[in-house]
Amino acid sequence: MPLPSPPPPPRPAPVRHGAPAARHIVMLAFEGARLLDVTGPLEVFSAAARLGGRYEIHLCSPDGSAVTTASGTRLAVDAGMPESGAPPLDTVLVPGAEELTQGRFPPGLLDAVRTLAGRSRRVASVCAGAFALAGAGLLDGRRATTHWRHTATLAARHPTLSVDPDAIYVRDGHLFTSAGVSAGIDLALALVEADEGPGLAREVARDLVVFMQRPGGQSQFSVPARTPRPRHDALRALLDEIAADPAADHSNTVLAAKAGLSPRHLARLFREHTGTTPAGYVEAVRLEAAQTLLANGESATATARRTGIGSDETLRRLFLRRLGVTPSAYRARFCTTTR
Repeated sequence: MPLPSPPPPPRPAPVRHGAPAARHIVMLAFEGARLLDVTGPLEVFSAAARLGGRYEIHLCSPDGSAVTTASGTRLAVDAGMPESGAPPLDTVLVPGAEELTQGRFPPGLLDAVRTLAGRSRRVASVCAGAFALAGAGLLDGRRATTHWRHTATLAARHPTLSVDPDAIYVRDGHLFTSAGVSAGIDLALALVEADEGPGLAREVARDLVVFMQRPGGQSQFSVPARTPRPRHDALRALLDEIAADPAADHSNTVLAAKAGLSPRHLARLFREHTGTTPAGYVEAVRLEAAQTLLANGESATATARRTGIGSDETLRRLFLRRLGVTPSAYRARFCTTTR
């Protein structure tokens, strides 16, 4: 199938002798792609270019036609895939779509992924875009990740693939895969840091008001958000109260009294609906609150007090046990995207 040539680019500004060439970033959009999978990484590279990074961004589709994303937003693309005579490609980005997880690929997508991958320095997927990389044969025998809801499906469909269900993004050689939707922003920031250094990546993160590096893995996302809402009214009220004020007295005795239940009955309900004990749930919420405070520059002492964890030493032991790092090391992670 002949591929149309991209339109001529605008006349570039004069280039100083010996200046490095721009890195060409190609986002391969297609029918049904998730909008944020496309626009999130492009915002990162666009901000990086505006702040001095050497990037040129291209939005393409397999056949050069405009595409309609999963949200119904219509995206006009630059053209079809760049032809072989075009400037060398640096990075190819493949967004995700729900259909990909079901083994349904838009016409021409897998061929386009293979072609672009053969001409680029590195290939990256966002969310379920990993299914397109795997379907194109790029991930055989590799490590990868995808949206937490689909990691088991990806592993079952591609047995030679080692799937990390808890990673925000995974690098295996020149191949990068990222977790659900907004993790594409995390990955793009890491790519900018690798290209241009942590200084520019930090400026981009500040410009977009996002974490330089998101804390933890996919399992570190909001405790209330990833806990199914219990059917039991009293338990629902307790979970809301814990989330609203982590530092309050949430001992088993106090919680049971508020719910009008015995401590034993309350423990059974927690185990049934949250998969953990009352104390375990409270600890997880407090840890999450502590992560947020530390990331925003709060001291360890104030963080321990404001979250109900208690002392600096208790905070330190909790971080080591649950995250494998000290509070100070955790705070330092926000200075770089490197994991």
